[in-house]
Amino acid sequence: MDENNNNNNTFKSIDSTNFNSSYREFKNSEKKFNFGFTRNVLAPFLFGVIGSITVLAVSLNVPSIKENLVKKLVTIETPNAYGESINNENINTQMVSLAGYSETGVGVAAKVRPSIVGIEVEYSVNSIFYRNTSTATAAGSGIIISEDGYILTNNHIVNSSSSSYYYELGKANKVTVTLYNDKTKYDATIVGTDSQTDLAVIKIEKSGLTAAELGDSDAVQVGEFAMAIGNPLGLTDSVTAGIISAVNREVSDQDGNTYVAIQTDASINSGNSGGALVNSKGQVIGVNTLKLSGNGVEGVGFAIPINSTKEIYEQLIQYNKVKRPYIGIGGYDLDEQTAEYNNLVIGIYIKTIDDFSAAEKAGLRIGDVIIEVEGTKVTKMDELNAIKNKKQIGDTLKLKVYRDGKEKDITVTLQEQP
Repeated sequence: MDENNNNNNTFKSIDSTNFNSSYREFKNSEKKFNFGFTRNVLAPFLFGVIGSITVLAVSLNVPSIKENLVKKLVTIETPNAYGESINNENINTQMVSLAGYSETGVGVAAKVRPSIVGIEVEYSVNSIFYRNTSTATAAGSGIIISEDGYILTNNHIVNSSSSSYYYELGKANKVTVTLYNDKTKYDATIVGTDSQTDLAVIKIEKSGLTAAELGDSDAVQVGEFAMAIGNPLGLTDSVTAGIISAVNREVSDQDGNTYVAIQTDASINSGNSGGALVNSKGQVIGVNTLKLSGNGVEGVGFAIPINSTKEIYEQLIQYNKVKRPYIGIGGYDLDEQTAEYNNLVIGIYIKTIDDFSAAEKAGLRIGDVIIEVEGTKVTKMDELNAIKNKKQIGDTLKLKVYRDGKEKDITVTLQEQP
């Protein structure tokens, strides 16, 4: 399913042309961050410049570094108000061994770099005014997830949907991969892409590769040391370091997709997208994906937690797509003010219903307001999706809707998303 969210203060003025028929999911802009991400490749294509596709983050795990800390009990002589010397015998400090810190970084980089690849994508750019076609390239990074050539990366690297009033960007014509310490460019095939999670899998025909060790992103804690490895600005095998700034951070990209991400303060530049965010054990804990950019902004990057990618890339490898349960509605989140203005109730207002969809078959109507899902009150599409996505294709979903001043129970049998 995929329903779209477009919150406006005045419900009657909402423009339905903002909907995308292929992916329509509501987004709550009040509590989410929306920024211009560096994964935007529009300008580079307009000027014929090599576009580097986005970004991200940096992370590393503190535990092994702690092993290199030297604990030392110190006694400090400090004068009191009368000029007398006082012994502070209970003050404990930890003296950081810089050699140990360096050894950790060197060890992690040595372990992970052979599992990170550079990706170059060639696109066709169709000019609207001049009716001609030119070629543009974009660069990113990827993570080797199997010895036989499967590579995890970002969807926006290999499947850009960018366009403008001046040009239209077609699908990738050619994808090539560069391995660590290997100048050979290997042709890659796109196995599958998923725009909702911004993940993709590509494959090269080569065996004996070094697959990355995947960590547990659910165990990541704020303050942990972190490392990001990728190909920023085309500089292959580059490493930056920082800490985990936040976990479970909800952010939205320029296409309206929402992610629950790991935030890091690592130095990020274009081309890091698809690279690895790793901990101090050299385990991948995230896929570098987004960065916050703008004047006065520095050190705000985001990675997709690796635990949430596993089911996605497994389905992409098996089915070339992600199979999701689907209702088939589009609409708006109604807050109290908007609902009162339109003589409705707080909930999810159904604006569109897809033909032959589960919603249509169940008897949902345009104008219905969904107020409960599986007995749980909902006010946002994200809340509906969270409950729906725990179901399987073919499962039933119990809804309570507000229609013509009355509440009505409706059961939807979930379909596979087209």
